[in-house]
Amino acid sequence: MDPIISFVIVAVVALLVGIIAGKFIFAKSTKEKIQEAELKAQTIIKEAELRAENIRKEKELQAKEKIVSLKSAHDKEVNERNRKLAETENRIRQREQLLIQKELTLEKQVKDNDVIKENLNKQIEIVNKKRTELEKHQEEHIRRLEKIASLTAEEAKSQLIETLKNEAITQAIGIQQEIIDEAKQKANKEARKIIIQTIQRTAAEQAIENSITVFNLESDEVKGQIIGREGRNIRALEAATGVDLIVDDTPEAILLSCFDPLRREIARLSLQRLVTDGRIHPARIEEVVEKTRKQIEEQVMEIGERTVIDLGIHGLHKELVRMVGRMRYRSSYGQNLLMHSRETANLCATMAAELGLNPKLAKRAGLLHDIGKVPDEESELSHALLGAKLAEKYGESPAVVNAIAAHHDEVEMKYIIAPIVQACDAISGARPGARREIMQQYLQRIKDLENLAVSYPGVEKAYAIQAGRELRVIVESDKVTDQDSDRLSFEIAQRIQSEMTFPGQIKVTVIREKRAVNVAR
Repeated sequence: MDPIISFVIVAVVALLVGIIAGKFIFAKSTKEKIQEAELKAQTIIKEAELRAENIRKEKELQAKEKIVSLKSAHDKEVNERNRKLAETENRIRQREQLLIQKELTLEKQVKDNDVIKENLNKQIEIVNKKRTELEKHQEEHIRRLEKIASLTAEEAKSQLIETLKNEAITQAIGIQQEIIDEAKQKANKEARKIIIQTIQRTAAEQAIENSITVFNLESDEVKGQIIGREGRNIRALEAATGVDLIVDDTPEAILLSCFDPLRREIARLSLQRLVTDGRIHPARIEEVVEKTRKQIEEQVMEIGERTVIDLGIHGLHKELVRMVGRMRYRSSYGQNLLMHSRETANLCATMAAELGLNPKLAKRAGLLHDIGKVPDEESELSHALLGAKLAEKYGESPAVVNAIAAHHDEVEMKYIIAPIVQACDAISGARPGARREIMQQYLQRIKDLENLAVSYPGVEKAYAIQAGRELRVIVESDKVTDQDSDRLSFEIAQRIQSEMTFPGQIKVTVIREKRAVNVAR
């Protein structure tokens, strides 16, 4: 055989022999290990049994201890409940005893009340008897008094009521006068304070305007050109402007006369342009006057816008702005209307701020209060009502409309700014030098004041002194008593206040004196 194969066979046989021998040895060792494992398992089981026994005994002891503690707690709770039940039973017994006592007391009180009621009934019967007797005695006494006084009870009662009524009226007039005087003092003091602060904080320029404008010329030769051939130039100028031109012997001057300052301004500017240009004839006059009128309209709008901007008033309708500008060429009692409206607006704003009101709204109403004096068309309405109508037409607020309409008391004042506008309008017009009053109107007002006082019975004479600021009334002492003097002074003051229109205030003084005259011979 091939040695290699023989070696392989021998090797395989040797491997098999080794495997068999290894299995025999492994089997022997495995058996020994199993025996050792069984011994260990028995030992572990015994130890586990011992440990389980110990644990069981410990749990039994713990359970017994817990049972004992629970039993003690239960006994304690039961004892506490029993104690509370005992206390509740004691309280209930005490309440029962109190109720029994109260019931006994009430029964006793009911018995006592019955006795008291019987006594009261007896006393009531006695009082009724006495009242009946008293009424009889009173009737008998009244009959005796009527017999003595020769008057019935009703007549005496009416006389007494009349006497008390007269005394009450006299006392009421005195008290009313005192209350009015005290209220006037307080109101005048506070109002004077606010008005003085308002006037002091508002500076205004006053200028008295006339109805005549003087147009100065470089020489008297120009007068002939202005007059024109047979006066045609001056007639054309008067017809185009509505202004009277007075050409007299006054050197280097022509007078422009018209009640409307706007027309006078148009005539003055037109005449100035014509004289500067040198071409003076009717056609040229009409052309220049028309251009000047358009220029004045633009200036009017510009003046209105500047005034509104200066016063800080926003959202005013363009037509109202134009009317504000037209005020520049209007006057009232010689006072420029625009200056008066501006001053009134500033006064209203200051006074409203002092009173804690809306100064912007008051300023708006103050500026627009006289727009009824510059309408585009003539109207039969008064300037206050017409101004309110225009303001309402152009979207002003109801407060402003009411303030405009009510500033001369033609309608009722519904908003708080209405009396402010009225007061500030009077303040602006009453400034020294602000307005001119026609002498005839002033004299008529003084005369009406005196006639009003003389119309009362018992008044002998009446004198208006201090430019109509005080009215002194002299009464006949035989016809007017001292009490009547107080009432007469009060009534005259109230009537002046309600019937007459006057600036400031009027003091009414009633003078009553008794003279005894004898002659020693």
